[in-house]
Amino acid sequence: MVSAARERGEEAIVVTFWPHPRTVLQQDARDFRLLTSLEEKKELLLAAGVDRVEVLPFTREFAAMKADEYLHMLRDRFGATLVVMGYDNRIGSDRKLAEEICISQTVACATLPKGDPSSYTAEDGHGFAKHKLLLPEVSIVKEIVIPSEKTVIPSEASVSHISSTQIRKALAEGNIASANAMLGYSYGLYGVVVAGNRMGRTIGFPTANMQLYEPLKLVPCNGVYAVEVEVLGRSYRGMCNIGMRPTVGGTGRTIETHILNFDEDIYGLPLRIRFLRRIRDERRFPSLEALREQLLKDKLSAAN
Repeated sequence: MVSAARERGEEAIVVTFWPHPRTVLQQDARDFRLLTSLEEKKELLLAAGVDRVEVLPFTREFAAMKADEYLHMLRDRFGATLVVMGYDNRIGSDRKLAEEICISQTVACATLPKGDPSSYTAEDGHGFAKHKLLLPEVSIVKEIVIPSEKTVIPSEASVSHISSTQIRKALAEGNIASANAMLGYSYGLYGVVVAGNRMGRTIGFPTANMQLYEPLKLVPCNGVYAVEVEVLGRSYRGMCNIGMRPTVGGTGRTIETHILNFDEDIYGLPLRIRFLRRIRDERRFPSLEALREQLLKDKLSAAN
């Protein structure tokens, strides 16, 4: 999309919705969790070269809009001349694919081919042949992006399916390596440091207790993780414990991070952690001294 916008001298705009459609339509809304907050989504899209991110309020009335109505809205409201869609992306309450959409002679639809873009090779680095998508002169348009001759597309059997469902499953199992590989970046949590019981400080491991800015953000399964920590404009290594703190009689699930080589008061300040790998399960220790000995081992692991 960004390449096409640059070639045409136009803006690359992503249109997204908030709140998440599944929370509005009540599809497993009680258990549904987000992989990205709205602000994280914007950051990732802008970092990918997008010029603007437009957020539309998602309501049941909006969900009832037909595909043609939706695309007309994109044209009239944002001046859309080309809409880029995934190979299996359906839009509108009538759930139409790109090749089924008849809109007007001023808007084209491009469908990206099925496959794993990370395994493609092409001179332009995008995996798709550079070509000009000209404004159509007919009312029914199907503009398909064709891979170049030098593009190597793996067979269907060799392509690993990547979906938000698979990523959520990996995080729920603590499989950070798999989740990060599918995401293309290290999964993270963002929140504010709040007061805890200060038990960690008594055994030499003070922790920053995090309250998430986005309550629906998916938190990986309980355990101890090696993390990268961003606080006060600097980056540190750390170890994060997610769980119930059974050794000290915890009564609720917490997200606590010990920041290596750091000793500053950060209560009330924003904190971001990015998961690098899982170190171990959370478990109950017979004494605080036994817990401290294990934390020393965890610290060595997190530092490497």
